[in-house]
Order: sequence, then C-alpha cells, then structure tokens
Amino acid sequence: MYKLLVVDDEFEIRNGLCRFFPWNAIGFDVVGQAENGKSALEFAKTNPLDVILCDIAMPVMTGLELARELNTLKCMSRIIFLSGYKDFEYAQKALEYGAKNYILKSTNYDELIRVFSKIKSELDEEQAANATNKKKRQPVRTEMNFNEKIISTIKSYVETHYREVTLEDLTNQVHMNPDYISKFFKQKTGQNFSEYLLEIRMKKAAELLDDIQYKTYEISDMVGYSNSFNFTRTFKSYYGMNPREYRNRKSNKQDQL
Repeated sequence: MYKLLVVDDEFEIRNGLCRFFPWNAIGFDVVGQAENGKSALEFAKTNPLDVILCDIAMPVMTGLELARELNTLKCMSRIIFLSGYKDFEYAQKALEYGAKNYILKSTNYDELIRVFSKIKSELDEEQAANATNKKKRQPVRTEMNFNEKIISTIKSYVETHYREVTLEDLTNQVHMNPDYISKFFKQKTGQNFSEYLLEIRMKKAAELLDDIQYKTYEISDMVGYSNSFNFTRTFKSYYGMNPREYRNRKSNKQDQL
C-alpha cells in the first residue's frame, strides 16, 4: 500500500474522501488528514508519504505554498491538487511546483480512480526499477568483497611465509589452482605475484640488515635464498646497492646524527 495524506480545510470533503472513497482497493492507505498546508507540512516532515491529495485554497497555508515548501525540502511525495476553481493560473502554478495532477472538486469518483490508478502504476514502476538497480549493485559489491578477501588472504599468507611460499601453497588457502591464482593476483592488483613476493622479501631483508647480529648469508637464507650470491644480486637489482653497501650506508647515517 502506498501512503496517502489528504489535505482540505473543509471537513465534510476531507472526511468523505478519507472514509468513503475505496483507497485500499486501488493500492493506497490514508495515513493522515490535515486541515491546512501548515499542518500537512509538519506531518510530511515526520512521516514518509508517497502521495498528498491537497486542496489549493486553504487558510494559514495554501496548497500552492505547501507545494513550494515541499519542493524546497526536496520532498519526493507526489502532489495531486484538488480545487474548486477551474483556473488555468492555478493549474500552471501547480505544475510549476511539481504537482502530478490537478483535479476539480466537481470531479466524479471515476476520474479520481483513473488518476490514482495511473499514479499507482508510476509508483509500481519506480519501485520495480529501484529494486532492479539494487540487485544489480549488490552482486558487484559482493564480488568486490570476495575479491578483496582473496587478495587479503594471499598477501597475509605471503607476509608470514615469504621464506618458502609458492603458488602451490596458496591453493589450500584460497581454493584456486596455481595458474589461476597468478592470473587473479595480477588482474586484481596490477602486480605479478612474483613481483609482490620479491617486494616482501627485499623489504624484510632490508629490515634484517639493520640488525648487525645477522650475517648476509644468514639473511639470505631467512628470506628464502639458499644461494647468497643470488640474494646479493637480487638485492642490488632492487635497491641499487648490495647488502653490505646498504648496511654501511645506514650505519653512516646513524653516525652522522
């Protein structure tokens, strides 16, 4: 059911519309009544509404003034004006403030049913479109969460097991075959898995070189290189200096402080 507010300063008309018109049969539930625009505005500020059926000429605040205020507040409720005046100026102003229709009070029930049936169809279409858009966005978010989780798992495992980790080791962690892990990692991070592993090993090696208790060949083994010559060559290629030069440079900087 769509929520409807009926606004009219004439009690008989307002009460008659609320009590005797078959709103439920066409998909609407009258959730409130108001005798002027000001009361309607206060109600609209605190209650979600789909449609407002509103008289134009009312004391305190007219229907047009109410529409203008709601328009300023970016209220999404549809406004249907009900008036005893068959005046083009009123109709023009009504449209200017976002009214969906302009109905004369002399209108019979068939016209009201026609107008509100059309409004219901529009609301149904909007609701369906919103639901479809939400469903379209949800899988994307779910996929992103899944991808982020997989990458996070891979990186976390590598940061802990950088010394001996292989793509085959990761199959038990992320349940993908080694070839796919490599492609997946590259696609989602823009970096080859081997490059990432090298980065982690070199950063750890640099960290260990700051501690003079470790020999270069020991650090080589600690970060996964059984051959210290290969480690030295790789380290120099990565940092532009060999491990000894890196350690000496760090020591020189500390001496200068």
